[in-house]
Amino acid sequence: MEIEDFEKIFYKYIEDLKIKLNKEQIQKFYTYMNLLLEWNEKINLTAITKPDEIILKHFIDCLMITKYIKSNDKLIDIGTGAGFPGIPVKIHEEELKITLVDSLNKRLIFLEEVIKKLDLEGINVIHSRAEELGKNKIYREKFDVVTSRAVANLSILAEYLLPLCKVGGRCICMKSADIEDELNNAKKAIEILGGKVIEKDIFSLPKSNIGRSIIVIEKVKNTPSKFPRKPGMPSKEPII
Repeated sequence: MEIEDFEKIFYKYIEDLKIKLNKEQIQKFYTYMNLLLEWNEKINLTAITKPDEIILKHFIDCLMITKYIKSNDKLIDIGTGAGFPGIPVKIHEEELKITLVDSLNKRLIFLEEVIKKLDLEGINVIHSRAEELGKNKIYREKFDVVTSRAVANLSILAEYLLPLCKVGGRCICMKSADIEDELNNAKKAIEILGGKVIEKDIFSLPKSNIGRSIIVIEKVKNTPSKFPRKPGMPSKEPII
């Protein structure tokens, strides 16, 4: 796809949203897409490979959380994979300080290449599991925003995210539209870990019937020191 066609599709999707992008930002998304497709032939990064679907299902989807983020926030993206949502958010809001975390090193090599090619500053990558990072004093309860996209069930995800979020900060969980049962089952875990759900936004991606939800959890008190538990335990024995 040529940049002109890419730009038209991107602007078509965001025309009814409160999302503004200039030509330089569109160019960065275009470069990002091409790097994603190139590297996807070597390592498994995404099953979505059609340019218009990458724009909608990856880029626009990630940008939907920007309304919950302030320009001076310190953000960490857990289980970032191919950089979602951290890199799209960084392209949109260049002043953000962002940390991308993934447990698979070869994905981080890809992300470092993206950061270099897009000339992004104030963004770094960490090779770690969320459970280990949440115990590290350097990172524990140090972030204004902790986010994750399609990583785990909410009751498990809460144990990954809340230990990294500072009191007064927010966890932004990107989920499918069918969220009610999952949210109800996660209420106890969220409360025990120091959080409180303050917003539930259920919507469709623009010009589509693809349902999504964003769950915003405020950190209202410190997470008990025993959380997160050792790697594997949150998924094996979720807090219920």
